[in-house]
Amino acid sequence: MSSNQVAAPKLTKVDKAAILLLSLGESDAAQVLRHMGPKEVQRVGVAMAQMRNVHREQVEEVMTEFVASVGDQTSLGVGSDGYIRKMLTQALGEDKANGLIDRILLGGNTSGLDSLKWMEPRAVADVIRYEHPQIQAIVVAYLDPDQAGEVLGHFDHKARLDIVLRVSSLNTVQPAALKELNTILEKQFAGNSTTARTTLGGIKRAADIMNFLDSSVEGQLMDSIREIDSELSGQIEDLMFVFNNLKDVDDRGIQALLREVSSEVLVVALKGADDGIKEKIFKNMSKRASELLRDDLDSKGPVRVSDVETAQKEILTIARRMAEAGEIVLGGKGGEEMI
Repeated sequence: MSSNQVAAPKLTKVDKAAILLLSLGESDAAQVLRHMGPKEVQRVGVAMAQMRNVHREQVEEVMTEFVASVGDQTSLGVGSDGYIRKMLTQALGEDKANGLIDRILLGGNTSGLDSLKWMEPRAVADVIRYEHPQIQAIVVAYLDPDQAGEVLGHFDHKARLDIVLRVSSLNTVQPAALKELNTILEKQFAGNSTTARTTLGGIKRAADIMNFLDSSVEGQLMDSIREIDSELSGQIEDLMFVFNNLKDVDDRGIQALLREVSSEVLVVALKGADDGIKEKIFKNMSKRASELLRDDLDSKGPVRVSDVETAQKEILTIARRMAEAGEIVLGGKGGEEMI
């Protein structure tokens, strides 16, 4: 590489999937996307839309990996299970690919629950609004946490509290309950008579959903849970990732996060942060940038608590998105234990 050339940035797995789909052409890319769930389509679609100035070597890298992954296939339709597993895992990462692999390779039709993931949160809330709270809890536990949080936002406080408590106590769901839910959604599971128990919910799921609620709603809900069951509220809080937990993210992760956060949002968020968080941020900035940030904080007048909480939530949303993409590792209460 000549001295005046800039090295192509390292591609994430989602970037690679986006480049591959852009290279396939509209109709072929559409055939691939139709086998994906809403979350995967959204992530890959955003990556495709944001693609700018893709380097030739990046395209060659993606194509080389793709060709290598199919090179050991004897023919189309022979050994295709292995090819699909490799392709989806390379494109989306192992965790995200597993659910899709099960649905595609095990013959599972799109269930009524899966169809809800494509709907707007308000529409999902309307579908389940007059159903039994246990059915509501199963649906909320099944949705991705961010969508579940938005769905809960369309219920009143009493209903929200009931649903979150039920999500916390969920462990497995009996086939009869799934059949009832399918009837409600006017969908049919594959293999009704042999439907197995499904693991849903739990305290960790409740904590994940709570992370995506508005600060005022989250605070009110946690207070109510604490009044009913102080031990449960403590367990949920222990599993939630809150703004102060950012001090447990490694320096490289903080630096990556700061590149995605606007200075205006950062200043407001730090007005309500403790000194440990502030020092963590300062030490991961250049000397000049940290001095400017300190000046902005000193000159910033009083800020409403609600504005601080909104800014912190915005940063946490970015952090969770980056964690899902494998770009940073979240530490603290909501992070996985490292060994």
